[in-house]
Amino acid sequence: MAAPFRVGVTRDFLKPDGSLGFGDINLGLLDTNPNVAWEFLAENTTELRPDQVRDYDALLVLSPRVSAATLAGAERLAIIARFGVGYDTVDVDACTRAGAILTITPDGVRRPVAHATIAFIMALSTRMFEKDRITRAGRWADRFDYTGIGLQGRTLGLVGLGNIGRDVINLIRPFGMRHIAFDPYTTPEDAASGVELVDLDTVLRTSDIVSIHCPLNAQTQGLINAARLALMKPTAYLINTARGPIVEQAALTDALRERRIAGAGIDVFEREPVDPHDPLLALDNVIVAPHALCFTDEVALGNGGSACRSILEVAAGRVPGNVVNRDAIETAAFREKLARYGGEVEGRRSKVEGGG
Repeated sequence: MAAPFRVGVTRDFLKPDGSLGFGDINLGLLDTNPNVAWEFLAENTTELRPDQVRDYDALLVLSPRVSAATLAGAERLAIIARFGVGYDTVDVDACTRAGAILTITPDGVRRPVAHATIAFIMALSTRMFEKDRITRAGRWADRFDYTGIGLQGRTLGLVGLGNIGRDVINLIRPFGMRHIAFDPYTTPEDAASGVELVDLDTVLRTSDIVSIHCPLNAQTQGLINAARLALMKPTAYLINTARGPIVEQAALTDALRERRIAGAGIDVFEREPVDPHDPLLALDNVIVAPHALCFTDEVALGNGGSACRSILEVAAGRVPGNVVNRDAIETAAFREKLARYGGEVEGRRSKVEGGG
């Protein structure tokens, strides 16, 4: 009988009482292959250590970092399945050198993050949270000081037009907004219908709402800095559901405090968890969430199901979709691992979306 295909699931999926923080994440899919044995890692660490991963064929990872040090001596490991679309916490080159593929879950996160973005748009444009506060404070007469903005005819500008950005456009269409986007990797032919591709400065200057949907990488870190925030209209709103370091947080705090932009919806921060004494949190014109606005049963099942299916494909000796480091597929180390599971390298291609 073949040795079990061992899967390690990072322990940050669990609450302190041992229950799943997300609820059902489709781990039952792993039980459909009798040769797959899975378990939660014994410790919850911010960066995975070599001794935690070396005895596994696959890892299902939520938040811990996967570094070159993590993969030192991890000859057995064939796949790191990231629960989510971002992979800035994973050293992709180190994965390739170790003969391990990295997969993400763009279809699982697409609608939930788009849904979260729409929630921010609705809350900011109606000034919902400010009206909630004055109502609770008995300031009924002040309601005329908190007039929102209608969306009909307003401009929504996206920074990034990948999987999630396109879904935001699809969801917001009935509100009659104009749609523009900056994405250097998207051609006019590939852009969503009704979206005008423009440069980044044009997005910032002309949009009533700017929403960020690009991945975090060397090109996008600090992309929205003080100079670019200064381009925005004083009546405009900024939304970030992608990654915190894309926006210079101190510059955003200054712009909000000085009312140089009208407000912001922020689900992600430069450093997470955000310091509860961070001055951004003291402002009344920003809505914040703990990198969790998209956390719904839909994202749990979608991301978990996608990650588990990728793992099962490898366990069956096949190459899954949504592989980030496609170069790893051709390495001798990965080929040997697939051969061990009884399969052939199929060279299947898939489109990997950024953002979110």
